Amino acid sequence: ALLATGPAATFAGGPAAAAANASKVLDYRFFVAGGVCAATSHGITTPIDVVKTKMQAQPEVYNKGMSAATLSILKDEGPSALLGGLGPTVVGYGIEGAMKFGIYEIMKPIMADAFDGNTAIAYIFASIIAGGVASILLCPMESARIRVVTDQDYKGLGLIQCLARLIKEDSFASLFGGIFAMLSKQVPYTIGKQVSFDVVATFLYGIMANTDLKATDLKWFVSLLSAFVASIFACITSQPGDMILTETYKSSSGAGFFAVINDIYKTKGGASGFFTGVGARIIHVSSIITSQLVIYDIVKQALGLPATGSH
Repeated sequence: ALLATGPAATFAGGPAAAAANASKVLDYRFFVAGGVCAATSHGITTPIDVVKTKMQAQPEVYNKGMSAATLSILKDEGPSALLGGLGPTVVGYGIEGAMKFGIYEIMKPIMADAFDGNTAIAYIFASIIAGGVASILLCPMESARIRVVTDQDYKGLGLIQCLARLIKEDSFASLFGGIFAMLSKQVPYTIGKQVSFDVVATFLYGIMANTDLKATDLKWFVSLLSAFVASIFACITSQPGDMILTETYKSSSGAGFFAVINDIYKTKGGASGFFTGVGARIIHVSSIITSQLVIYDIVKQALGLPATGSH
């Protein structure tokens, strides 16, 4: 039987009963909040992502830091180049965010029941499942985005045009050819972001409960600080996967997952090559996640849900 509603809901009767009653916690509000926050945060940081992607794809050209790379892009390609891939980014991450946040919140009580209330393991497994589903949905959009940013033949193409051309030239299945690369980025990213945000927010609200501080007065501070901490964890855990993803999608060479890893290791300076562009990405990821998670909490509360960690 369902014992509670919302993200703290748990089920009696074991994993089978939890799964059977999963529809009872299919709260559309988590999906709406996730879609809005992801589309907004990724959309407004598209210029940073363009610079980061170009630094990863062409380190021999953009090798003097983020500021120099930005000025070089503006000079050579014009301001519009910094908005390359905006369409695929907003659509792709809107869908991805809706599914990632929604599935994560739904799976938390199910996993908690499956693992006898072990919150840490439940949160990790919930984020793995959410990241896996999001990866499948995001693959075509990310394929289009990276190709538009890194391949001059695709420059200026809209989302539909780019996808149609990719399908025509490489087949529909090729849109999912980078699924393992996507998983290598999205699963660590989801764990680092979702779990740390939950844990840090809960910890901070716990401290407030033992003091004279009122949680309602500091809830935005809690969201902001928790989001910033989450951004650091997410960036560090997913940086190698982000590099693999960019290398996988930047051309149509068809190299496999392990071949891409081997190529990065051999041509980009060994293990350190997996952290190419990490400085730009820390700025990018921090700005995305901090804004994203704060927006998520704002939209959740506007829809009648409690702030993360406050329940």
